[in-house]
Amino acid sequence: MWRWMPGWVGAWLLGTRLQLQQESAWPVAWTLTGSASALVVLAGAYWLERCQAHLFQKFMPWATHRLAVLGAIALLACALVNARCALQMQEALNPRLEGQDLHALVEVASLPRMGEKGVLFRGRVLRASLASSGDAVKVPTFIEFNWSDWEAPSSMDLPLWQSLQAGDQWQFQVRLKLPHGSLNPGGFDEELRLWELGIMATGSVHAGKGQRPPNKLSSSWRYPVDRWRQQVRAQIHSTLQASELGAKSSAGVIAALVMGDQAEIASSDWQIFRATGVAHLMSISGLHITMLAWLASVLLAWGWRSSARRGSVLCLRLPAPLAASVGGLLVALSYAIFCGWGLPAQRTILMLFVLSVLRWQGVRWPWYGSWALALWVVSVWDPWALLKASFWLSFVAVGALILADPGAASQRTNLETQDAKMVQHGPFKEFRLMLGIGLFTYFKSLVREQWVVTVALAPLSILFFGQLSVSGMLANLMAIPWVTLCVTPLALAGWVWHPLWHVAAGAFEPLMWGLTWLSQWPSGVWHFAQAPMGLTLLAILGALICFQQWPWALRCWGVLWLLPIGLWQVPKPVWGQFDLWALDIGQGNAVLLRTAHHALLYDTGPTWGADADAGQRVLVPFMSRMGVDLDRLMLSHRDSDHTGGASAVLANHPHADLWTSLEAGHPLSQLRDVNRCHAGQKWTWDGVRFEVLHPALADYALNKTSNGLSCVLRIDASQGDLSQNGHDARTASALLVGDIEAPQEQALLQAHALQAVDFLLVPHHGSLTSSGFDFVQQLMPKWAEVQAGYRNRCGHPSPQVVARYAQLGVPLAMSPVCGAAHWQSQTPQALDCERNLKRRYWHFKAP
Repeated sequence: MWRWMPGWVGAWLLGTRLQLQQESAWPVAWTLTGSASALVVLAGAYWLERCQAHLFQKFMPWATHRLAVLGAIALLACALVNARCALQMQEALNPRLEGQDLHALVEVASLPRMGEKGVLFRGRVLRASLASSGDAVKVPTFIEFNWSDWEAPSSMDLPLWQSLQAGDQWQFQVRLKLPHGSLNPGGFDEELRLWELGIMATGSVHAGKGQRPPNKLSSSWRYPVDRWRQQVRAQIHSTLQASELGAKSSAGVIAALVMGDQAEIASSDWQIFRATGVAHLMSISGLHITMLAWLASVLLAWGWRSSARRGSVLCLRLPAPLAASVGGLLVALSYAIFCGWGLPAQRTILMLFVLSVLRWQGVRWPWYGSWALALWVVSVWDPWALLKASFWLSFVAVGALILADPGAASQRTNLETQDAKMVQHGPFKEFRLMLGIGLFTYFKSLVREQWVVTVALAPLSILFFGQLSVSGMLANLMAIPWVTLCVTPLALAGWVWHPLWHVAAGAFEPLMWGLTWLSQWPSGVWHFAQAPMGLTLLAILGALICFQQWPWALRCWGVLWLLPIGLWQVPKPVWGQFDLWALDIGQGNAVLLRTAHHALLYDTGPTWGADADAGQRVLVPFMSRMGVDLDRLMLSHRDSDHTGGASAVLANHPHADLWTSLEAGHPLSQLRDVNRCHAGQKWTWDGVRFEVLHPALADYALNKTSNGLSCVLRIDASQGDLSQNGHDARTASALLVGDIEAPQEQALLQAHALQAVDFLLVPHHGSLTSSGFDFVQQLMPKWAEVQAGYRNRCGHPSPQVVARYAQLGVPLAMSPVCGAAHWQSQTPQALDCERNLKRRYWHFKAP
């Protein structure tokens, strides 16, 4: 059986993967037909092979039979995932309820994630009705709610959301919307995350003037695990923050290691962890759960066998190896549930369960049979995990370690040998022997394993993250044993005696110093453009060759196969042409322009909190994946929805100069010398002409509003063709205008500074105060782009403005509907929307 396991699993993964590429889920009739057809083919193949072998050999060649089985397995996988989609879509929110005020009875059904200005939690809606009429309405059972300070009355000294606990029942006035998130090339898919969790709507709690204030009705232990986790988190914070400097950062890390709550790890710490490749250790990872399961099984096996010397019959009732594996699995399961039963923890428990069952049954499959079976079980449990980086990183790492040295792997997992030593020496003496005799061997093995994992995961790191941590191998050599064997056990022991949390935090500090030093290496992180999937697969094969125990003359061929993914460059515009990306960053502006050898970023989007902004979340990763080295950052004006991500962009592009209309003394002027933009400034990059049209130098002395001082930038491509009069022929152009309003539009018209363009960034996100009829008529762009947040509080774009563009026949692309927009001067009549190119059934669909 195991010989065909990889093929069957491959067919199942193929069918699942094809389903994940669908723009819409299958109708019920298609799902039933596909499932029935696949089952008929599989049943017929089994009958022919087992019961009618002679007919099978006569009428169906071996290859045809196998292909039919593999095709049926792929079809069955695709149909079953579609069936799950059909069931989940029955919980979808009625679009007519979006934006309406509802009265809802909500039970807090998760650990609240506390922030500085609000809380995020999953709520179970018990009852909902329209606030206007009181009529009952049907909404999804589970909704992710956000309760922010800006909604609270000013008279409230302490926000009510700070007292939120799992199991509480509250009466809220809420507004709901369909799951929606930003969609950029290679970026994080928030809508996939919500779909995978079964959340079919999101909502915000409204507590402002004229609205029903939140009212706590009751409190219960209906969700005991989440309530217990909340108490442990509060104990960690109260213990560490009482006496330690910088204890908030330490408390966040300790809480992540103890209970899997990563919400309060500082953004600066996360940057260090990612730069050094140790982010996987700062949570309840599979490594921690597996370590705990192994430790529990070793201790239980020793105690189980030791009981026989005292006259117990436990070993006669249940063999010690079986009791140890069951006990270890139960401990791992209990710990995973306490840590929130997140998807990575679920995958770890499933893999441990599969391997334990095989061991209980005495199955001795080759490593790839067990590996493939665990892969199949996880994909059946969570099909959408196939789109997650963590899924492939974990399975590829395990497979690479076993493939690199299967003999050592089997020896490390030979629990019978370890259990026999436990009987002879006892667990503590055995640990002392391991420390005294095998320390060098352990370190040597750790170095080799880290080398194998680094090489094997390098192509996937480039594919998913666009970077490779050069210091990661050294950082993991320090961090893995220290966090796994020292910090995490001390943090877990803090449950019993709280002062041990101080010890765990103190033990983590020297490691943090080392990681900080490694993250500051000049070339500690290499950035790469995101390569095609074909080059990634070629690089993975090259990595497998590199760590084989073959002669170096053969292993060097693997290095050659690794080179293309590192040398790949995203195609750039030709000389004289440019392209632009209007990124999906919510309520704000951020447009990246590229010429053949230069790049300019116009605005940097909004900030969402002290540790979150569009720069670090969207712009920096996107430019890294595109292989962009920024030459110039232009901030149109000072508003936070245009400058929110500037600090992160400047920090990651130290050679970029800054052009802006910011006033002297602005905090950003401390980061980079400021070049004040004004009308008449011109420059040329690679044959592409740039010109600033507004503001005039005199405008700065008039104390105009920040919107009125927005830098207006015009970009013109050059084909290099001359007309008969010696002037440039009509070429493609774009106009970026920031938040200018009607007075500035009229001033530009009166100064005859505006000419027809092909692409227009709609002024002020489509506000009613901008996009005058004469202004749009003068420009008459082939495309106009509105960068605004989905159902934003400002109501952008205004319906009157949308109607005005439609009246003039100007196509309007809106980022909530389009996602990231890509426009090229070579084909000015076309605009590519990320939501159209990457449409999936879990994505937001415009009503």
